[in-house]
Amino acid sequence: MVVDGMSLDGTREIITTCSERYSFIHLIDNENYTTPYALNLGIKNTEADIYIILSAHAEIDTDYIRRCVEVLSEAPAYVGCTGGFMEAVYYDELTRSISKAMSSSFGVGNAYFRTGQKEGYVDTVVFGAYKKEVFDIAGFFDESLARNQDDEFSYRLIKKGFKILLKREIHSRYHVRASFINLFKQYYQYGYWKVVVNCKHHTITTLRQLVPAFFVLFVTFGALLSLINMSFAIFFASVLAFYVILSFVSALRAAGNGEKIPDIMISYWILHISYGLGYWEGIWKIMVLGRQPAGRQKLTR
Repeated sequence: MVVDGMSLDGTREIITTCSERYSFIHLIDNENYTTPYALNLGIKNTEADIYIILSAHAEIDTDYIRRCVEVLSEAPAYVGCTGGFMEAVYYDELTRSISKAMSSSFGVGNAYFRTGQKEGYVDTVVFGAYKKEVFDIAGFFDESLARNQDDEFSYRLIKKGFKILLKREIHSRYHVRASFINLFKQYYQYGYWKVVVNCKHHTITTLRQLVPAFFVLFVTFGALLSLINMSFAIFFASVLAFYVILSFVSALRAAGNGEKIPDIMISYWILHISYGLGYWEGIWKIMVLGRQPAGRQKLTR
């Protein structure tokens, strides 16, 4: 099921041609445009024991489906979802640096499907394979969310008693954003919509989401307090210097051959600052001012 948001880039023509040759390929119109609405359309328009969610930026190994099915078939009954490690795909030196940052624990914390450091039970996976009963019990993807709908669904899935199993033998690839500006916009949106998810459930769904927010808070107030207190200015500069050193060491390890270290460091800073700024915008506009979350116009398509 290819759910298309009424695109104008030739995708629809390609899928139509493919569906004429292969009866198992189907095109579904998504006139609502948003991702969770598309996911639900795909699920509701087919009958299956297992549903695998992909996105337009994704590629999967040829044995991806088989391995997902095997894992779910052999795992305990309480395992409702499985997925694997995601490799970031790059096109040039800049996107290579961005991909290195997004695959580093310094850049994305304990998002193990990105870093590849651990397999086992996790709080979320990318491009997951779900048992049908998960949707019967936990419901469908939240169509009011323009971002973070997969994380929110994972949270609901776990609350209903299921577990999510990350397996090393399952592999996918994701095409990273091709510029620093697009990377900033992407993670700004992630931070903003994480607040929406928190408000829906009246809790902090993952602790790692707080780190960028506190970092931005520290930088903002630290800079202001440094103007009026020399002792704090020294402390503030020391903490920032320590952060820069950590980002340099992490970038050095990620680069391997020592090339493009500055670009990897900049990618780190963008990941942290943009997510933190988006998070604080969400707190201010949604929690303090009581506004409804911004919708489609917030998305980078």
